[in-house]
Amino acid sequence: MIEFKNVTKSYGKTKALCDFSLTLAEDGIYCLLGRNGAGKTTFMNLISGKIVASAGEVVVCGKKVDSLNMPENVRYIEAAKPQFNMRVEELLALAKELDEKFDAEFAEQAVKKFRLDKKKKYNALSFGMKTMVTTVLSLASNDDIVLLDEPVLGFDAVMRKEFYELLTLSFEKHPRIIVVSTHLIDEIANVAHKIVMIDGGKLILNESAEVIAEKAYKISGTKDAVDAVSAKLNVLATENIGKFKVAYIYDKRIAAFNNIDVEDLSLQDLFIKFAECGGEENE
Repeated sequence: MIEFKNVTKSYGKTKALCDFSLTLAEDGIYCLLGRNGAGKTTFMNLISGKIVASAGEVVVCGKKVDSLNMPENVRYIEAAKPQFNMRVEELLALAKELDEKFDAEFAEQAVKKFRLDKKKKYNALSFGMKTMVTTVLSLASNDDIVLLDEPVLGFDAVMRKEFYELLTLSFEKHPRIIVVSTHLIDEIANVAHKIVMIDGGKLILNESAEVIAEKAYKISGTKDAVDAVSAKLNVLATENIGKFKVAYIYDKRIAAFNNIDVEDLSLQDLFIKFAECGGEENE
């Protein structure tokens, strides 16, 4: 379990997180979304113990994280994190030697899936393959909490598809909390169980993928019709197009009728609308 209790993290006069509260209690794949500078990296650094809160508490698996209590059951892999310049097979062997929980069978399966050349040294690999080695080492660790920061950097479309399959397989073999920060929103939406959105250091959404799929939609029609239908709904944003109007909704789903059309809203479009309005009703 991860708990943020009224956490503020300041860097001088800048507050990366401000009175931030959140609980991740269940095992699952969590998609962490936010614009650049929203507080995502600070969020992960606080969980891993790399930094400590300026105010409030961060609790991981029942223990408060501070300068004297670093969490031992968290694996945090930052974007483009370098490794020792060893052969891939040596890196895997070292990981197994240092971590009794390391799943060598899973790691070997991943290496074959991504056609990693185990004889190559780390620095001789392409940028994408370096990222994949780091990601495999992380997912095979089987720590209670795994934090992945932009794990598909440098991946082509095929590699990204295979990564999401690998991520799902890893979770199915060893259910735990996996937090993935990414800008490829609609891709991770296919495998994420829950979505966490941060903007301006504040939590704007924490919900299951199923609930979001039901509540995120847009309605369109004549201005009068859309205004009448959306009057009692949580409207994130609107657009006027001549005599017609589009309203972006995050609320109880309504059915299409008469001159009102109802369409699903992608997770990426929902994120954009939430970020634009800070998660608040716009009308």
